[in-house]
Amino acid sequence: MQLYQWLSSVADDRGSAKALVYRDTYLSWRGLLHRVDRRAQELHAMGIGPGSWVGLMLGNVPDFVILTLAVSKVEAVVVPLDPTTGNRELEMILEAAPLRALVTRPRGGEGVQAAAGLPYYAAPPVARPPAGPPSKFAPEIRRRLQGTLLSCNLYKRAPLANLVDEGRDAPAVVQFTASVGGDPKGVVKTAANLGAAAQAIGKTLGVSHDHRVLCTMPLHTSYGFDFGLLVALANGTTLYLEDEVSPKRIAKLLREHSVDFFAGNPALFGSLVRVPTIKPLKTSGARFLSSGSALPANIAESFHERFGVRLLSCYHGTQAGPLAIDRAGKDPETVGKAFEGVEVRVASAKGERLPAGEVGPIWAKSKGLSMLTVPKIHLPKRDDGVPIGSVGTDGWYRTGDLGQVDKNGRLTITGREDDLVKVDGKRVALGEVEGCLEAFPKIKAAQARVITDDLGGPMVVARVVRASMCRAEDIIDHCARNLAPYKVPRQIEFCESF
Repeated sequence: MQLYQWLSSVADDRGSAKALVYRDTYLSWRGLLHRVDRRAQELHAMGIGPGSWVGLMLGNVPDFVILTLAVSKVEAVVVPLDPTTGNRELEMILEAAPLRALVTRPRGGEGVQAAAGLPYYAAPPVARPPAGPPSKFAPEIRRRLQGTLLSCNLYKRAPLANLVDEGRDAPAVVQFTASVGGDPKGVVKTAANLGAAAQAIGKTLGVSHDHRVLCTMPLHTSYGFDFGLLVALANGTTLYLEDEVSPKRIAKLLREHSVDFFAGNPALFGSLVRVPTIKPLKTSGARFLSSGSALPANIAESFHERFGVRLLSCYHGTQAGPLAIDRAGKDPETVGKAFEGVEVRVASAKGERLPAGEVGPIWAKSKGLSMLTVPKIHLPKRDDGVPIGSVGTDGWYRTGDLGQVDKNGRLTITGREDDLVKVDGKRVALGEVEGCLEAFPKIKAAQARVITDDLGGPMVVARVVRASMCRAEDIIDHCARNLAPYKVPRQIEFCESF
């Protein structure tokens, strides 16, 4: 109920102040509270209550914020999901997360559903459902949320038993990322985790209710959620939402609304630099963060020259939350030092701290660190220390990233210990991409990797050995039918052998 409590507190203090802005929609804190209360009553009438898991498959729109807060009020669990999630991946998510309800956007015909990746069992009925195996999790009933076109699919499922030990906070939010094998992994966060993350961001960056937060990063990702909705609620700031990632539009919003808190990624900032009519912003003390992949120095410098704002390179993880940030923005190749209340170190696989300049696994420790995931993955014990993605007995979490700390205590990320990489701020297991490629009958072997393009940012590309003649377009089409859009290779290179 932490999120709703923040809303209620801010509404009491700043009821008529601007809370949420989306296009032509303006909501005060009091108005937002009213809408949330009404939606909470509707959810309660549907049988959604304490402990129920509610999936929100929505973009950066006011309904996402309102429903998130309404779910918090009825003491249910918020499960943000990517609207482009396909049949196979959502089936695995439903296997791991016992959703009592799933809220989806409206869809048109069968072709639109397939193109958008919405599973047939989570969409309004059509005359002929798309071909595919029947779902084990077909909804019991579908209802239209009052005053919207959103569909709420209700399931006969009970919350996971014994998920949280006695005496610990109940789950508040479950955010999905990828496991080492590419399968969905839900990171379970409690009210204490959310509070610690909000406090770390607020104290480190000096956030107050006078700031204006623009959120263009997807709210269903932990990065967008933490540096968008979480920051705004915890500090009573105005939240500007945008779901159209258009450089010209974002540049216009930054200027017109005097935005002074904005989280993006290198690809987005690179596209903003190329907008031809840009003039420096007049916003003083702006905090523009870049995360999701390494920030190229040329983009950081070009952005500063054109906008007059230095980008702050940031290190953030789904399970660990905010970790480190370059507070001055003068050294984009590092991610600076740890957030307030967060400890970060470079140590061996057994947790032994390494000297400055030596590359090794990155470990983190904070109250914002989630100790639970679903499904519960039992990683094999290793002789060389704590498994990647696990928390040791001393409370230190092995992130899976590799890095080094310089003599001034600044952290530089150099790579990964496994095949998990980030594209558009989302985890991708290269082994999953290679498995999908090799499932194509005309491919004998495949290798996937990530390259970074100054214009397009990180992207998956692949090398393949053909078993018989086929076109790159056929291979990409095959991947598009079986993988989320950000996992699909953008380029295919044919070769005789590896």
